[in-house]
Amino acid sequence: MPKRKSSKEQFGWVYDPPKPKKPKVPDATKALVQEKFDELIETFYKPTYIKPPPTDNDFNYLVDLYGKWYRNYFYICGTYNCPSPRAISPSFECRFSRFEYVGSDAFDMAYMRHTGQWLTLMQGLTLEECLHEARTNPTVQPC
Repeated sequence: MPKRKSSKEQFGWVYDPPKPKKPKVPDATKALVQEKFDELIETFYKPTYIKPPPTDNDFNYLVDLYGKWYRNYFYICGTYNCPSPRAISPSFECRFSRFEYVGSDAFDMAYMRHTGQWLTLMQGLTLEECLHEARTNPTVQPC
């Protein structure tokens, strides 16, 4: 009967090539995306989702919406207040949608799942398509 290999002998080296570099976002693109999303946030998101603070409960409520860049990702974020005396902090930030710059006028759209992971919904969208989806797709809008 042949001798059985130990678990250390069963595994070997595997080639793991380096990940390709992500494209750097041009400053002009950053400024254009920021401008377009700021306009969308001011004209659509804030009037729709920011309501007066509730007075009869201890639940978190949305007080501000804004967009910001981090590396090659553009996030739409919300600031929530926590009125409860048991709250860990008086407010917190929540990122609920992400637009990743993947090339010349191309973005991947993702949303934050309840598991804390980003799930990509659409790939290769133009800026105008991203703005349309941000306005019409409830998956990438605040709760």
